[in-house]
Amino acid sequence: MPVPSFASSAFDVLASLGDYASRTVDPGVRIGVTGLARSGKTVFTTALVHNLVQNVPLPAFRASHEGRIRRARLAAQPDDAVPRFAYEDNLRMLAEERRWPASTSRVSELRVDIDYERGRGAWRSGPARLHLDIVDYPGEWLLDLALLDQDFGEWSREVLDGAARPDRAPLAAPFLAALAAIDPGADPDEPAIAGLSGAFKDYLVALRAGPEAVATTPPGRFLMPGDLEGSPALTFAPLRLAPGARAKPGSLGALMERRFDSYRHHVVRPFFREHFQRIDRQIVLVDVLAAIDGGPGALAELERALDRVLLAFRSGRNTLVSRLFAPRAERVLFAATKADHVHQTSHARLEAVLRLLVERAVKRGEAAGAKVGTVALASVRATQETLVHEHGTRLEAVAGVPEAGETIDGAVFDGATRAAVFPGELPERAAAVLEGAVPPGSLRFPRFRPPEPKPDPGGRAPRLPHIRLDRAIEFLIGDRLA
Repeated sequence: MPVPSFASSAFDVLASLGDYASRTVDPGVRIGVTGLARSGKTVFTTALVHNLVQNVPLPAFRASHEGRIRRARLAAQPDDAVPRFAYEDNLRMLAEERRWPASTSRVSELRVDIDYERGRGAWRSGPARLHLDIVDYPGEWLLDLALLDQDFGEWSREVLDGAARPDRAPLAAPFLAALAAIDPGADPDEPAIAGLSGAFKDYLVALRAGPEAVATTPPGRFLMPGDLEGSPALTFAPLRLAPGARAKPGSLGALMERRFDSYRHHVVRPFFREHFQRIDRQIVLVDVLAAIDGGPGALAELERALDRVLLAFRSGRNTLVSRLFAPRAERVLFAATKADHVHQTSHARLEAVLRLLVERAVKRGEAAGAKVGTVALASVRATQETLVHEHGTRLEAVAGVPEAGETIDGAVFDGATRAAVFPGELPERAAAVLEGAVPPGSLRFPRFRPPEPKPDPGGRAPRLPHIRLDRAIEFLIGDRLA
């Protein structure tokens, strides 16, 4: 297993020391917001900031409920080299255009300064300020951190073992056929390398679009390359190598290995050092409902992905030594999103399924001293609950405006017509979903448009309804506002 270089480790320690010194003088907390594809990261961050800066009453957020939040406002971008989270654009799309913002494709950041009154029992009284830095990044980048502890041969064997699984073999067939035509010992051939790398990327795309609907095979940047599109660092693929074998110097295999190492050192490590290592609290958003509707195979893959997610975290209680040498995420919250797609009677069941999926990860994090929680939420609630009658039976349903083109029972919607939908019920026993209690494709989850915002009686910006967003905020920062 590769060992980080002394220079890299020393650089990380110096960065941690500078970060620690800065926070001692100017208190702050950094929250990482991530999740796998289509989990609602951008919507969560936008809703979180909107509710804070508009000082919306949040009953489960203790500082808000007690009236101790004096003001929250957007502050200057803390890191000049990091793109600013497009809060205003995303809010306009949600509140004015009633469209969902685009998915997270890069790291971005936003700072909110919260002025508050300390609570009773605090060791100091009076007003205080907390800098809340929110770091939004794709979950696929988080899974890339496992590459820091792998060499090219180990990664290749892991990927090819996964591709040989019966459920993945059909998706991997074109890539494996291209791989069979490659001789790792041959001279480098750029067209052949580009062809194999392209087939590998197509396989990763097929995994995300397939029944699992979860991309767990790194490199994550192959799915969202950004400004690295077409670079050599993103033009490689796994090869069939015997255990312990090294590619012949100057060969195609040696070039693939070099590019893999470049990806680790020039793409993954900077993300770890500049962003991930500095995170204090973390929320991982999960589209559990889509996995349930995908069947036991999709749920098993999601469970593996979430286990790898928490393994990537250095979770646990921070001390001065750990803050300097191995910073830890003190709190990690797993959130099942889109709770508004099912009736409230299924919310506890949805959270129970999530808790089951992260059970091992939770125990590992708690054993290290971290606080790990779960919640079912909707960052922006797009539906209301209602009752429908079907064949003489009353069913607990949800109602909203399906997006244009959505189809329900053969009816195609225009984006303006309201509809009531019975999505189906989740089983009372969480483990039943892993046993096939919910047949794949049996649930109905049309994509609803964002709600029409309700005017605020105080003349402030319109409110965005939510489900348990306040619980998530309390878990993430409530203790820092005590």
